[in-house]
Amino acid sequence: MKRFPSLFLVAGATAALFLSACGGKSEAPAPAASAAAPAPAAGKQLKIALMPKAKGLGYFISVKAGAEKAAKELGVDLIYDGPTDSNAAKQNEIVENWITLGEDVICVAAENAEGISTALRKAQAAGIKVLTYDADAQKDARSFFVNQATPKGIGDTLTDEAARLMGGKGEFAIITASVTASNQKSWQNFIEARLKEKYPDIKLVTVVPGNDMKDQSQTVATTLMSTYPDLKLIMAISTAAVPGAAEAVKQAGKVGKVKVIGLGMPNENKPYVNSGVTDSVILWNTGDLGYLTVYAADALAKGTLKPGDKSIKAGSLGTFEIQDDNILLGKPYIFNKDNINKFDF
Repeated sequence: MKRFPSLFLVAGATAALFLSACGGKSEAPAPAASAAAPAPAAGKQLKIALMPKAKGLGYFISVKAGAEKAAKELGVDLIYDGPTDSNAAKQNEIVENWITLGEDVICVAAENAEGISTALRKAQAAGIKVLTYDADAQKDARSFFVNQATPKGIGDTLTDEAARLMGGKGEFAIITASVTASNQKSWQNFIEARLKEKYPDIKLVTVVPGNDMKDQSQTVATTLMSTYPDLKLIMAISTAAVPGAAEAVKQAGKVGKVKVIGLGMPNENKPYVNSGVTDSVILWNTGDLGYLTVYAADALAKGTLKPGDKSIKAGSLGTFEIQDDNILLGKPYIFNKDNINKFDF
């Protein structure tokens, strides 16, 4: 969006990656009951349930802060719950509980697109509205996906930045969150497509999970540098993996020899960026993602957000474009040594 960089200045309580297109084919048409579900009765406080991939991650704590701001403005009851770590089965359990409690809208950042979709279809059949954000489920299991950035935009930005730093040739590796994370699988697909299209002299040697943990990502990065002695860059596409990879490079004494980039929060990565360990961090405004998700959920429940709409108004953030069933937050933003100290989240 044209005003995207300014959005980063709006949020004071934000923190940070990344991100999801569904990975499989839809299994069945959306239940008819979902389309016919009535709007909440007049005077009844709307209940919006928001689920992160892991509620302890700084990224989703920041999303929650933005969601709470929107909920306060709208006068809705926000329920925030999720697994303590990335756990697709636990996400299903929580959705089942929300169905029993009769929440009005369920918003989920899907750890596993296929795994969560059966439960979300059940919620739709019970008359509950369903949105996804950050990482998508299967299309028929929700009405809209609040997309922080298109998978292609993320993949292209990461790849182009890596190519610039590598001088257009050499070996690099990716540290992802998990092998089942649908958004990261989608980014990886676009990264590989971009390499094939524009950078034939750059080789992706491997993709390994760091399980959304800094310490494990640090261990993985250390192993990568040992296994691939000609490695020129580590691309971390999980927020926890970026500082983990940077610490590994620092401890190995390979600052400048092995470049580090990734999807992450400015505040978490400032020490590494300012000291030259990490070259650049790419992300979006995570607080705005939570804010927009709650506004979209409220509009969906009230019937003011409908299939075919081309835009949505979200409070103080203004109007956002809708492409098909994707509500777009904006384009990725590159934080580097020249600008990262201007941001506080």
